[in-house]
Amino acid sequence: MFVNGWQINWSSMVENTIQYGVKIGLLVILLAILAPIGKKVISTALTKSTSKQKISEARLQTLEKLLHNAFSYTLMFLFIMMVFAIFEIPIGPLLASAGVVGLAIGFGAQGLVSDVVTGFFILLEKQIDVGDYVTAAGFNGIVEEVGLRTTQIRSFDGTLNFIPNRNISGVSNHSRGSMQALVDIGIDYGDDVDKAMTVLQEVCDEFQADERFVEGPDVIGVQAFGTSEIVLRIIGRTENMEQWGAERDIRKQIKHAFDQQGIEIPYPHQVYIQKDT
Repeated sequence: MFVNGWQINWSSMVENTIQYGVKIGLLVILLAILAPIGKKVISTALTKSTSKQKISEARLQTLEKLLHNAFSYTLMFLFIMMVFAIFEIPIGPLLASAGVVGLAIGFGAQGLVSDVVTGFFILLEKQIDVGDYVTAAGFNGIVEEVGLRTTQIRSFDGTLNFIPNRNISGVSNHSRGSMQALVDIGIDYGDDVDKAMTVLQEVCDEFQADERFVEGPDVIGVQAFGTSEIVLRIIGRTENMEQWGAERDIRKQIKHAFDQQGIEIPYPHQVYIQKDT
């Protein structure tokens, strides 16, 4: 059959299309089988190797996610190369020209290079691990993934933040070692400070056996003089990520204790003066 002067062999086209489709389909199936198997092998190998070296669970999760990403990128690269082979596209010239193309693209990919380099040092120096509570690039939250290009931090409102590693100029890791539970409570200027501190210490003593506390809690004394209150402070060291729950429970017990002892927690008052005319 001739179309615009070109001879078209429809049977050959259909045959080639079917052959290419079958080969690509088999390649996709193979990729779908290898991906979960490879990730499973990586996870198993990491678990066995790290169990002997006593690596923390957080560090294990960090390495596992990183290796899974690297494995996925490798599979994708091999898939593209095999697709080129199926269509009989010569790979040699493409690889030879990759240096020239890479040089041209490199000037516009400085950010990507910076991401990879920064991510490498974050992992090498163990600045953060999966599951850590951190502050980085203006975001607070729990680290869900540390990669060579981006770091994922889940904020406490549920937002997942994808942060390019080059934007992480400094990291505050709140999950290394024990944390500090800090409770400031105000009492009225007319109340007995010593009595209030005794009541607060009794409340603290109730939490001495609490497993969340590593040390304390204890009353350290008068922290500040406010406009309408005397501020007393309680401090205790807690297990990682347990400080907020411990603070809430201490405040609740303080309210019950102050109510029983007649100690007033100041609150804003409004005074209305009516002038008779």
